[in-house]
Amino acid sequence: MSDSYARSGVDVSAGNEAVARYKRLLQEQRHPSQLDAIGGFAGLFRLPGDDRRALVASTDGVGTKLLIAAALQRYDSVGADLVNHCVNDILVCNAAPLFFLDYLAVGKLDPETAERIVGGCARACSAHECALLGGETAEMPGVYAPEHFDLAGTIVGIVVLEDLPKIESVQPGDAIVALPAVGLHTNGYSLARALIPSSEWTHPFGYGGTYADALLAEHPSYYEAVRAIQRVATVKAMAHITGGGLLENVPRTLPPSVKAIFEQARWEIPAIERDLIRRGDLSQQERYRTLNMGIGYTLVVPLDDALRAIGTVPRAKIVGWIESREEHEPAVIVHPAREIP
Repeated sequence: MSDSYARSGVDVSAGNEAVARYKRLLQEQRHPSQLDAIGGFAGLFRLPGDDRRALVASTDGVGTKLLIAAALQRYDSVGADLVNHCVNDILVCNAAPLFFLDYLAVGKLDPETAERIVGGCARACSAHECALLGGETAEMPGVYAPEHFDLAGTIVGIVVLEDLPKIESVQPGDAIVALPAVGLHTNGYSLARALIPSSEWTHPFGYGGTYADALLAEHPSYYEAVRAIQRVATVKAMAHITGGGLLENVPRTLPPSVKAIFEQARWEIPAIERDLIRRGDLSQQERYRTLNMGIGYTLVVPLDDALRAIGTVPRAKIVGWIESREEHEPAVIVHPAREIP
């Protein structure tokens, strides 16, 4: 199988191997207050003096989406991308955000540009009643070109341990509810930059927009949507669909005895991702391992709760179901639509 993502400079398999090595290191240095996380989307640490609650932390970045933002000097949304991504990661553990710290590294510091970038972080933190506690701005000539920068951040939230998702309760017959993606979010940009030349970024694309608009569409937060669904449905497991797509993120929050079945005809794929599939002639495996393919977040709920769940959140859809899994079977199976997008 060809791997367009690897040819664009990103080796997903190498990333997975690195994570496996990290896990071995972490086991050797395990702190007594450290708790097992759900699927590795975040880390859990028992709140000192309180056996009922845990702090939930996650660190992430925006990736090479930053190169597009820098080239077009469109800095206002990448900070919100970062915060929303981190909020979604700790939400998998059902945590509420407490505070956030940003890290901005630049080749040459321009205060106005820095303000626009961090301003996006502040806006997204405010929307979640999350404190932007502080951060670090580092000027690193020689590491970054003058016009380039990197952006990362750490979020800390809190969860009552009894409220952690009960992934062991996932069983055959449960439904999979999806919250839609609006585009690439913060993953797949090395592939996008390899397939869509920068000379086309300002060309018209979609309804009244440009390729740049589609590529820089803000990574949404699913916090309010998930809380709305939880008010009417029992949510057993959740996954944030980031790097690795459905094939690698959904299995992280399922027990090994079950598999997730998706029917692609049940939801829409964003136009920008359909364009990338066409340009790169991406195989089925490449599509669902590299791109989110139109699903930003998944929730497993009892079948009896599924209609209430999608009736509560506009654009939420039932996209699949849970079946028993044999040892030799994959944890995720996607039945493609009849027509290739």
